[in-house]
Amino acid sequence: MLIEALIAVTLVSAVAVMLAPDKVAGKLAFALSLLPVAGSLWMFAQFNASGNALFESGSLAFETTAKWISVGPYALNWHVGLDGISMPLVVLSTLLTSLAILSAWTPIQERQSQFYSLMLFMLASLLGVFTALDFFVWFVFWEFVLVPMYFLIGIWGGPRRKYAAIKFFVYTNVASLLMFIGFVALVFALPVQTMDLPAIAAALDAGNFQTTYGLGAETLKVVAFFAMFIGFAVKVPMVPLHTWLPDAHVQAPTPASVMLAGVLLKMGTYALLRFNFTLLPGVARDYAVLIAALAVLSVIYGAMLALAQQDLKRIVAYSSVSSMGYVLLGLVAYNVWGLGGATFQMVAHGLISGLMFMCVGVIYNAAHTRMVGDLSGIADKMPVTAAVFVAAAFGYMGLPLMAGFAGELFIFLGGFSATFPYAQLFTALAMFGIVVVAGYLLFAMQRVLFGPFSADTDYDIVPAAPHDAVAIVVLVVLVVVLGTVPEVFYGMIQDAVNPMVDSLPEATAFLTGGEL
Repeated sequence: MLIEALIAVTLVSAVAVMLAPDKVAGKLAFALSLLPVAGSLWMFAQFNASGNALFESGSLAFETTAKWISVGPYALNWHVGLDGISMPLVVLSTLLTSLAILSAWTPIQERQSQFYSLMLFMLASLLGVFTALDFFVWFVFWEFVLVPMYFLIGIWGGPRRKYAAIKFFVYTNVASLLMFIGFVALVFALPVQTMDLPAIAAALDAGNFQTTYGLGAETLKVVAFFAMFIGFAVKVPMVPLHTWLPDAHVQAPTPASVMLAGVLLKMGTYALLRFNFTLLPGVARDYAVLIAALAVLSVIYGAMLALAQQDLKRIVAYSSVSSMGYVLLGLVAYNVWGLGGATFQMVAHGLISGLMFMCVGVIYNAAHTRMVGDLSGIADKMPVTAAVFVAAAFGYMGLPLMAGFAGELFIFLGGFSATFPYAQLFTALAMFGIVVVAGYLLFAMQRVLFGPFSADTDYDIVPAAPHDAVAIVVLVVLVVVLGTVPEVFYGMIQDAVNPMVDSLPEATAFLTGGEL
């Protein structure tokens, strides 16, 4: 019952903060957010699962199954548990939420109790997404995440906050509907009377398909695969379904941007891994060239768009589009390095992108502008922020001994070892994206941080507040630790992706090693 306790504590904390007066809401929210952090770290220390959550051979950590309700012939049960894929994402969610709340103390001055309550409610929903193993339970949590983010953007956002919030909600809600239709159509063609994901995975593996909607088994698999793929690609987001993201980031308050880039985007890649690449690996293999082309398009196009921006938030937002392309490339490689690297990169990018947005937020708190052309020589006024910003940027570029390097290295090893046509060419093209990333980040750093000091603003530029400095320093330390000792997470990740590779008949042609 530990997962239920973790979610319940977070929900109770959200209610407590909602009822608290504004003057203590921020400090109370941070203190209470440390409870799920402590819980997730204790679960990580006690983690003893093996294998993959969707395979019968796997054993889950902290698993709970209970009857819930029936809808017609289908049983909807409460089923939660953790494997080596979901455990790191749970830890990421709790840590990043606490630090995002800490970073909100400076910019959030109105309706504070409501703001911090929504942050905690979002964390509870994220914990459900990463632990649920019944589709209906998972889908409820998936949709619940949209609610707090909609209000965080729409109430505390910038001048065009209503437009950005509505665009975010419409895009992701329509995508969820398409994904839901694809998955349910797949289930209706199987001889199962449950929405339990391991049971559905077993039925798909057995191949007991029924002709449904006039579609044969193979055709239905393809239709369901791409319905789910498009739905999840919007959440990631992948090019050309990415246009909601820059607007959401630019208008959102910085703590919400931290959570959006750091964790919410990982919901899409996590779902692609769990549903498309675990349940329907054959379709993923058959359309690997198309998927790899989309991955490379996202890497290059996202990086080029970032290169053309002047707003620091837009630069980091388009960087996320580019980075998520690497995750998709690792998934489609479908070997231990690729799948493990994609999962590791989810965590690494969560930390680095959250750190980048925090640094941008600290600069904006002081200068009240994010435009590259309006700032120069900030390092003289904000040395700690500047140093951390440089470290975060180099982490994004894949500097060795930082988390971004480890994730990209695993993905590139997987890409060059993949067996689908032109895999090596796609991987080489994706590697070129790092050059573009270095270009726009070095340009932004040189213009904003270095040179003679100047600021097109009436505000005095002062060093970061102590709580802001603590938040960004803790994050940069985590980035370095994960890059220096990737085995902290990679060992359990590899253990969880091994069954996926072994389940594919052609897996013997892939790289099946991957020990560090």
